[in-house]
Amino acid sequence: MTDDIAVAVICHDAGGAEILSNWVVRQSSPYILVLEGPSKSIFERKLGAHVTCSLDEAIENADWVLTGTSWQSDIEIQAIKLARQKNKKSVSFLDHWVNYQERFKSAGELILPDEIWVGDEDAFRIAGRTFPGHKIKLKPNPYFENMAFQIEKLKRNSLDTLSEKKILYVCSPVKEHAKLKYGDELYWEFTEEDAVRYFMANVHLLNHSTGKVVLRPHPSEENGKYDWATTEFAPDILIGGEQDLLDEIANADIVAGFNSMAMVIGLIAGKRIINALPPGKIVNTLPMKKIEQLSDIAKNQ
Repeated sequence: MTDDIAVAVICHDAGGAEILSNWVVRQSSPYILVLEGPSKSIFERKLGAHVTCSLDEAIENADWVLTGTSWQSDIEIQAIKLARQKNKKSVSFLDHWVNYQERFKSAGELILPDEIWVGDEDAFRIAGRTFPGHKIKLKPNPYFENMAFQIEKLKRNSLDTLSEKKILYVCSPVKEHAKLKYGDELYWEFTEEDAVRYFMANVHLLNHSTGKVVLRPHPSEENGKYDWATTEFAPDILIGGEQDLLDEIANADIVAGFNSMAMVIGLIAGKRIINALPPGKIVNTLPMKKIEQLSDIAKNQ
């Protein structure tokens, strides 16, 4: 690849934005950004002030196209379709281990890019099984690599020294996802509020010294969404999200949640990780064996 080959980078959701923004900062080639939703603030954090443009303009002026994948938007699928119309190569970088087919469906049609990139062996195996015969490449995960570097820097600077460690609970917008995908907020048989209550009802099983829990909202969730919890569970819950994710992970002994990328980052940071998935239709999709299951801990008490 030469420096005069430009790439159009298209992204909406936070997971894809973390990977693609870290990918962009490592490239010498020019790039054109098309950003929507939570991806805007993530790219701004990584790149500072930047210029974005329309999808048509970006693909018209780029040599190839790199997208994330989203459940909140179809902009990446639009990009794949437009790239195909203009005979330009399209690549999508997967950021998780679940719902691979759904990420590329529009009105029931499966719309795949020319290549699919994944950032770890588990994702490579799942993608190969999901899209047999399609071109799938295993690439270094730029987000994980950056997280590992930042974690080492935190350790060297001895920033992880708070006297009172907390439990970090990373929230997931269950209702929004269920309503968007199935038209029913209760399709999964629980909501994000139910999940918080399930965790707080069982947090004592983790034998944490203080029991203090920091709720970190998902990047797509509105401010104040979990304020109710500070009253219902006072004084044991605080609302987080103002600090960088790594800082909140560094100041926690335990990172809990369900099917969240933040839990994987916590694993990289050497924290105890708890999958706090409540009873319902959702199953654990994080393949890492070191993650403990809260349901198993509860059964063994």
